[in-house]
Amino acid sequence: MPGWAPSAARHGDDSRIEAPVTLRGYLLCVFAAFGGILFGYDSGYISGVLAMNYFKQEFGQPSDSADAYNGLLYSSWQKSLIVSILSAGTFFGALFAGGLADWIGRRSTVIAGCFVFSAGVVLQVASTAVGLLVAGRLIAGFGVGFVSAIIILYMSEVAPKAVRGAIVSGYQFFITVGLLLASVVDQATHNNMTSASYRIPMAIQWVWAIVLGTGLFLLPESPRWYVMKDRQADATKALATLRGQPLDSAYIKDELEELVANWRYEMEHMQSSWVDCFRGGWKPSGNLRRVVLGVALQMFQQWTGVNFIFYYGTTFFKQAGMSNAFVISMITTAVNVLSTPISFWTIEKLGRRMLLIYGAVGMLVCEFIIAIVGTVKEGSQAASICLIVFTCIYIFFFASTWGPAAWVVIGEIFPLPIRAKGVALSTASNWLWNFVIGYITPYMVDDTEGNMKSKVFFVWGTTCTVCVLFAYFFVPETKGLSLEQVDRMLEETTPRKSSKWRPTLINGSGVGG
Repeated sequence: MPGWAPSAARHGDDSRIEAPVTLRGYLLCVFAAFGGILFGYDSGYISGVLAMNYFKQEFGQPSDSADAYNGLLYSSWQKSLIVSILSAGTFFGALFAGGLADWIGRRSTVIAGCFVFSAGVVLQVASTAVGLLVAGRLIAGFGVGFVSAIIILYMSEVAPKAVRGAIVSGYQFFITVGLLLASVVDQATHNNMTSASYRIPMAIQWVWAIVLGTGLFLLPESPRWYVMKDRQADATKALATLRGQPLDSAYIKDELEELVANWRYEMEHMQSSWVDCFRGGWKPSGNLRRVVLGVALQMFQQWTGVNFIFYYGTTFFKQAGMSNAFVISMITTAVNVLSTPISFWTIEKLGRRMLLIYGAVGMLVCEFIIAIVGTVKEGSQAASICLIVFTCIYIFFFASTWGPAAWVVIGEIFPLPIRAKGVALSTASNWLWNFVIGYITPYMVDDTEGNMKSKVFFVWGTTCTVCVLFAYFFVPETKGLSLEQVDRMLEETTPRKSSKWRPTLINGSGVGG
């Protein structure tokens, strides 16, 4: 086909000047991050609903627990199932979306996810018993799996490399906005002693699906997907729209040439099946190495323990003797929202690797302080103040580092032939461990079960210590590189030396320096 680069060439040098980032192009890329609201709101509203007295009355059974209302409360296994089933749905949804995104496109897959999500919301709003509520959250989770996996992929593929980290971090920002909105809605309805107390928070989920699904019709498909499908003209139009440049711009021609050259190079060395995700072993060029990195990174993001606060924070603060637990949950969620935008700047200036290392250090210090003070001074005012203050500092570290950076990195480390599937596997890992943590936590902290209270932070502090070691030894630095350059960098250097790697072009073939 005319205009396609020779198959032997592999581009990705520093000599290509990217098109200036226009406001329109930036906003087009940023809008996709709105998908994070589905993730955040759907994850966050359930914590407040579970603490509502009317919900306990309608969905509960006789209980002598201190948390019961009029002697009624759902059991620990029901609470575990209600919370964690969303993650089970997203796990399978993310895996299914990986193949679907290569078939029908990134944008179409996310739109399909919005429809599936909406069907799940219908069941949640209609529910009057645990069974239908669980079914609704399972189906909604399947749709969120589509969105959470493919939005990251889409943003990574359409964003200019100079602001890719900041734009993908916007996804985490919208997750935090969703969590905050859920907390505000729960606070507004929790004293209502009718079904509106829990149905209003559930029904509002439709708003986010409608806005995202409708808005995506106005965005272009990923130019890299068009390249995969040998649709060069469509790829050119998509790039021109995203970069705010005319079709015949030299910027567009050069970027398209790089995309095509690398796609053809990669297809000569690998295929794009699920099996190919696990080929190559631990070699620098091996796909398995990258899949393990992505899967482990998302696993450790969950094992920072942050979702303990957002899933069970209201209940936990009540157990700690705080009468205004709903307000405290709103405060911690607000800290999450306000801290995340810091990463828009730091992720490009300091880099992904540094944020992950120092963020984990900050979190583990806070977690051990909460655990020690909460155990030694249990029930005291000093312990309560310490818990609130260091929980907020802990959330600050997560929101400004591991929250966004883990999503940014998984969108960058996979070669194009397996990128959709690699991101899907990584996202599925996030949801798998989200499910595990959501399910086991009630057995760790409920007063009728483990009743660990603040001691649970010894667990999170220990896992955060492992996060530090993982980030130091295994996570490469990817800031300032195109996706094609990241692919080469992973083949040519080690994580600890990656920040010094620079791309060069010698005799028409890419060679790292």
